Amino acid sequence: MDLIIYTLKSVATAIVEPLHLLMLIIMGIMFYLKNRRISIVQKMTIGESLDSPLELTLSQIVLGIIAGALGSLILSILGISFNENSGIEFVFMISILMLFYKPKFVDFAYSSTILAILSLIFNALANLINQKSFITVDILSLMTFIGVIYVIQGVLIIIDGSRGAIPVFTSKEGKIIGGFSLNRYWALPIAIFMIFNGQISSGTAMNTPNWWPIINHTNMINILATAMIAAIPFYGIIGYSAVTFTKKKKEKSLSSGLIAFIYGVSVIGVAQLSSLGIIGQILTIIYVPLAYEGILRYQKRVEAKGEYIYVSDEEGISVLEVAPSSPAFEAGIRRGDKIIAINDEEVNSETDIFKIAKESIFKLRIKIKKDAGNIVEYLVQPRNKRLGILLVPRMVKQEDILGVGADDLKKVLEELRNKK
Repeated sequence: MDLIIYTLKSVATAIVEPLHLLMLIIMGIMFYLKNRRISIVQKMTIGESLDSPLELTLSQIVLGIIAGALGSLILSILGISFNENSGIEFVFMISILMLFYKPKFVDFAYSSTILAILSLIFNALANLINQKSFITVDILSLMTFIGVIYVIQGVLIIIDGSRGAIPVFTSKEGKIIGGFSLNRYWALPIAIFMIFNGQISSGTAMNTPNWWPIINHTNMINILATAMIAAIPFYGIIGYSAVTFTKKKKEKSLSSGLIAFIYGVSVIGVAQLSSLGIIGQILTIIYVPLAYEGILRYQKRVEAKGEYIYVSDEEGISVLEVAPSSPAFEAGIRRGDKIIAINDEEVNSETDIFKIAKESIFKLRIKIKKDAGNIVEYLVQPRNKRLGILLVPRMVKQEDILGVGADDLKKVLEELRNKK
């Protein structure tokens, strides 16, 4: 119990201590600015925001703190610890810096692998010249730590990964396909046990229980005979980015979260090979990035072979998104429905639907084909000449096409504003 309380107190330090609190505020501002862009895109495409920037930001902060506390408890119970010259802080720094530069490289799999390789190289060179390496990281602890991070990431993706999704379009097989771009990031405060040789100038020393640590027990007991250990809080960022045209938003986040969870568990298992010596360490270092790249390729292959969900064709015009407070949503129209006819007149394009909604002052009888294949009819009263739905076009004029980069929301906003 003392171990758990001590760990939670260390996580709390990352929230209330001024310097750490300032870092959390800065990350919160970054998240808010990104979420504000998402909210603007949603409002421009479907008429209103599905999620407010504040709600999106608070969930990233609050869920990140809860996940960080959970991850810290798992790490402390396992007994994962690092030397004061391990360089583990660089893994966290890289994750934060990548949010500014290349968000897709926020993943810990890359930065941890680089740190592990550098540690092996510097240790080998230090042994050759009989000097002490300035970077010494325990591969077993490092990779077990990374595995725990991905387990936590998987849980966060399942719970919160589908929020703030942006509708996107692409052209496949001569058709316009609708889908969603999912991008979420969480601020993660993690308390890590650091080993200090001699006295430490600040912090609270902790007497560890007899059963601790679970992992690498014998080696750690020998180290603690001449050193002290303390939980030091760090801030990192874990992220999730995906685009899907073959799954619904929650289905995509669920499958991605489960894959990340399983990957994390596998990394924890493979990391135990590091206790066997240099061969086991090398195998672990190879596995972490290769398995991660394999997962990315697997998900791309599954996406490429999947069946497109949001496609307008002879059956009807596909509904990609519905604003929650719109007349269409209130009537019962949902994402994935297909509009067949309005007022008993067949519709051939999204232009027909918007034109009818704009010109009508009475309720519209909209015939819908649901996901299950059944046909239903709804009475919908347009509000401000809008239905509050985003439709997948059957065809797009060349002058209406926006060039969109994967990470360039700013460009999207500028071009959308110019078209208003």
